[in-house]
Amino acid sequence: MKRSLFGRIWPNATAVVLFVGFAFPVYWMFATAFKPTGDIISDDPVWFPTDATLEHFKTAVDADHFWTLVLNSVTVTVLSVVFSLVIALFAAFALTRMRFKGRRGLIVTFMLAQMAPWEVLIIAMYMIVRDNDMLDSLVPLTAFYTMMVLPLTILTLRGYIAAVPKELEESAMVDGCTRPQAFVKVIFPLLAPGLMATSLFGFITAWNEFPLVLILNKSAEKQTLPLWLSQFQTAFGDDWGATMAASSLFALPILILFIFLQRKAVSGLTDGAVKG
Repeated sequence: MKRSLFGRIWPNATAVVLFVGFAFPVYWMFATAFKPTGDIISDDPVWFPTDATLEHFKTAVDADHFWTLVLNSVTVTVLSVVFSLVIALFAAFALTRMRFKGRRGLIVTFMLAQMAPWEVLIIAMYMIVRDNDMLDSLVPLTAFYTMMVLPLTILTLRGYIAAVPKELEESAMVDGCTRPQAFVKVIFPLLAPGLMATSLFGFITAWNEFPLVLILNKSAEKQTLPLWLSQFQTAFGDDWGATMAASSLFALPILILFIFLQRKAVSGLTDGAVKG
C-alpha cells in the first residue's frame, strides 16, 4: 500500500518541481515588468508587484524603431511559416504517394538536414547574400528561415499523409475528382494537427532566430526583435524594468500561440513522427 501510494506521489511531485522550475523565470520576467523601479532595485526581493505600473512598457514601446521591428519580425515569421507549409505539402505528398528513383535517399537527406546545426552554413549564407547585393533585406531572412523549418515540416506532414488510406483518395478520384481535388477534399482536412504543430515550430524558430539577422542586417530599420532585445539594455543602461517589459512583449506572442495550440501541437508532432 505504501509503495503504491509512493508510486503515485513521486511522479506528480517531480512534475510540480519541474513546472515551478520552468515557470518561475517566466513569472519573474512578467512580474518585474510591472514593478516600480524601487521594488526592482530593492535589496529584499518583492515577489508580487503591489503598486503595478505600465511605465516600463511605455519605455519599451517608445524605443527607436520598435514598431518597425515588430512589423519586420511579423512579416518574416508569417511568410516563412506560409512558404514552408506550402512547399512541404507538395514535397510530403510526393514522398508519400509517388515512387521515384532516389526517394529514400531524399528522405534520409531531410532527416540529416534536420539533425545538422544550420549555423555551420552561416558563412556560406552571408557570402551568397553579399554577392547578390541583398544585405539589409528581409528577403534572404525569409528564405533562410523557410529552409530552417522545411525538413521537419516535410517529415511531419509525410507521416500524416501516409496515415491516410490510399483507398479514400482513389474513391474520390473514381467519383470524378482529379488528383489535386482528391488531395484538397480528402487528405488536406486530415492534416490539421500536423499543420498546427509545424506552424508553431516554424513560428518559434523564425521569431526567436538571432545569429543570422545579426550577420546579414546591420541597418537598424531592417533588423528584427531578437536583435533589438539583445541591444536594449545597452540603449537604456541598467533599466531592468524596461528590459523585462521588452522581454515580456517579445515572449507574449509565443506564449499565446502555445496556450491555444499546445494540445494540437503535441499530438501533431508525436503522431507525425510515428506514422508512415
